[in-house]
Amino acid sequence: MTSRAGPLPEGLGESFTCAEAIARDVTRRRLRAADVEAPFRGARLRREEPAGDGDAAAEPLALDGRIRRALLRTARAYASVAPAGSFFVGAAALAAHGLPMRSEWSGRPLSVAVHPPAHAPRGRGVRGVKISPRMVTVCEVDGLRVADAVTAWALCGSWLSCDQLVVLGDALVCVPRDERGRPHPERRRATLDELRQATGVPWRRGRERLTAALELIRVGSMSPLETESRLVLTRAGLPEPDLDVEMRAADGRFIGICDAVYRRQRVAVEVEGSHHRTSDRQWNRDLDKYAALAAAGWEVVRLTSRHIRGSSPQAPHLVRAALERHPRG
Repeated sequence: MTSRAGPLPEGLGESFTCAEAIARDVTRRRLRAADVEAPFRGARLRREEPAGDGDAAAEPLALDGRIRRALLRTARAYASVAPAGSFFVGAAALAAHGLPMRSEWSGRPLSVAVHPPAHAPRGRGVRGVKISPRMVTVCEVDGLRVADAVTAWALCGSWLSCDQLVVLGDALVCVPRDERGRPHPERRRATLDELRQATGVPWRRGRERLTAALELIRVGSMSPLETESRLVLTRAGLPEPDLDVEMRAADGRFIGICDAVYRRQRVAVEVEGSHHRTSDRQWNRDLDKYAALAAAGWEVVRLTSRHIRGSSPQAPHLVRAALERHPRG
């Protein structure tokens, strides 16, 4: 029967090197205790309590946050023992820039890059790559050296699908809004022109997929599900809607912001994630907005992931039916 391990020194962070711990009189035996992870040689992580299994933990935003946190925890642990001049690309770089995460990225080796002629790092949990300086711009985000947002996206052309690149691209070029709905273009991560320039670098791997994605990226999709809904609708032959539209009544009164709008038919499409039903504030705000839109003569089509995803999505049928009920003016 093993005794309970004593607390680690307060000065050690969430991740630390074995050398740092030993310098604070932590024994090697203590570094092998159950509350400490050893993701890389010479590096340690304080072990986290497993996430709960409740409904809230399974929601997309919560899952996205867990994946991002896990990637960044592991990246910071490796950064403490990483070779000089190395930097993160792939999922860890995307996580550092706050871009949408995918569940299959959990548990994969970190992609760690160097510029030639340095040797690519090797070891358990790491996939080392060499990347020419002309292919990537390196920056620092919260202490981590990573590919900047634009070239992190461009480097994904070699391993992500076109649709996945569109989701990331939409997230990069979207104009954030504050809690009052005011747009802040100065906060967006990239412009379409910057993505085009990164795609056009000679010998860029995955250029064909990146170019195809550029044709589909739009300013105005505020979530991955909104991007997916637009792709599903347009591939079914429906016209492209206007995105992220400020809606007003006839007297100019502000009603709210709609995800997608067909102006001539006066049809608005709202893409609703789980937070629309789990947040009382969001739920009541939605009800007020839909009532105001109906009073102003708009029909609202509300879509969830069940309508958008799957082999036979219902979203195109629902939107087409609404458009047919409102012939063009």
